[in-house]
Amino acid sequence: MDAALRRERITAQVRRWCEEARVDGFRRDLTAGAAVLIAAGHLDDGTRTVLANRRRLGRTLPDLGGFGALRMLADDYARLDRKARSMRPGVMQVLAAARASEVERRLLSARAKFLHAPAHYANGVRTIRRDRRDGVHLEPVQREALFDALARTPVPMPEHRMDQATAAAVTVAAERLAGLVERTPLAAAGQRAAEALGGRAGQPDRFVDRFDALLFLAGALYDRIDGSEAWRSDYFAVQRAQLDLADELTQIAVDAVALRGIGGELDEALRHANGDAARDQIRSRQRALDQVWDQLVERVAALARIGDLLGEAEGQLRSMAAVQRTMSLDTRIDELIARAGDRELSTENTHHVGDQIGGVDEVMVGYQALLHGDILALQTRAR
Repeated sequence: MDAALRRERITAQVRRWCEEARVDGFRRDLTAGAAVLIAAGHLDDGTRTVLANRRRLGRTLPDLGGFGALRMLADDYARLDRKARSMRPGVMQVLAAARASEVERRLLSARAKFLHAPAHYANGVRTIRRDRRDGVHLEPVQREALFDALARTPVPMPEHRMDQATAAAVTVAAERLAGLVERTPLAAAGQRAAEALGGRAGQPDRFVDRFDALLFLAGALYDRIDGSEAWRSDYFAVQRAQLDLADELTQIAVDAVALRGIGGELDEALRHANGDAARDQIRSRQRALDQVWDQLVERVAALARIGDLLGEAEGQLRSMAAVQRTMSLDTRIDELIARAGDRELSTENTHHVGDQIGGVDEVMVGYQALLHGDILALQTRAR
């Protein structure tokens, strides 16, 4: 395909995914590395610098079982708490508050695990001073901010959003339904119902807005490129030196977070604006921000084009590897054929050794007979 057409096609696809808040073909959660780079977009310059230094030196962060799960847990708590506070006093309100408290306990447990991890953060005076000198120490307030940012990790949400506790209950119900109808005439129908019920428990499908879709797509492309064998091969050493993937993803996140925040403030200002002149002024500023969004889409589309090309390059590398294996096999075949004369001599020698072994068999039979006679003689003398 022509380069211009490829660029146009991929850019249009990225724009459509973002505007619809749906991204096809990327079902895995973001890696911890991508999630941290995106979270850096919510942080100040000093914290971003510390995170960059830690990444360069291979310093890790506590594992919470996936930051996408953390985002869903945080969203569950916010939704359940908001629901409980909006309900009238009564039994249902008490139950809703209890569910919100349970999710809050899990969220606080994750926060404590992240903030207080001796294996990941310096906790002695000397080690803290050394890490500060090396620029890799995260102060407690910075860890708090980072945790809150990771709790916003972009993740696709189920079309019909339900909290994790409800999703777990639905999953258990699906498993029980499948077990009840097993080995019955209703097995097939029951299995279909169980699968539908289980699928409804949470097939992620849609993002909360276009910014989450864009950030998730950028993170997924980062994971795809960074994990590509072709990208890490010697063929693309120059390109790896030219493009700092981690810095690119962080800068995309910084601009996307800023654009979302300013856009929200302009929307709020528009709702409270008095007079046509004020509203026109706000709308003109909103239109001015459209070019920033276009630039973000272009940057993510550029990553998508790199990922697309690397996919083709990996196919070529696999083909080249297959050719090299074939060439190696051809060499081995030629060497095998060249040794044909040696094999003919070796075959004659093997037959000769076999003949000798046959002769040995006859000798061994004689020895057995002699031994049998000796044993009989010993037994006779024993009597």
